[in-house]
Amino acid sequence: MEQREVVKRVIGILTEAGEMQRLLEADLDRDDLETGAGAVTALLNETMPHISIPEDFSVEEVVSVVGREVGGAVEQLVGAFTLAFTMLAQVHDSGQTDVTSTDVLRDLALRVEAGGPDDDPGSVL
Repeated sequence: MEQREVVKRVIGILTEAGEMQRLLEADLDRDDLETGAGAVTALLNETMPHISIPEDFSVEEVVSVVGREVGGAVEQLVGAFTLAFTMLAQVHDSGQTDVTSTDVLRDLALRVEAGGPDDDPGSVL
């Protein structure tokens, strides 16, 4: 999965989580809200590689293969969440009270969709 798509999916997860939080704050007795784990699980299933390990591999060989194969996907996910967190933190730390987290995430999504220099989501900062 391309990094842009991972970032957009992370933005969706964070936006959904924010909306659930607002709904729960408005009515703490709600029991009709899904936890959002479905979106997270789907993202993990789509980004994590499928790994085949030969039966005769040693523990060290298994660790090496899993680390190599999973490492890139984990870096993608961490990078996407870090980008979103950094954008949210910058607005928070600046004291801008007229900008909501939803506004920040929407802006980030538009920037990612539009593309940036070198077509790198990190360049939207």
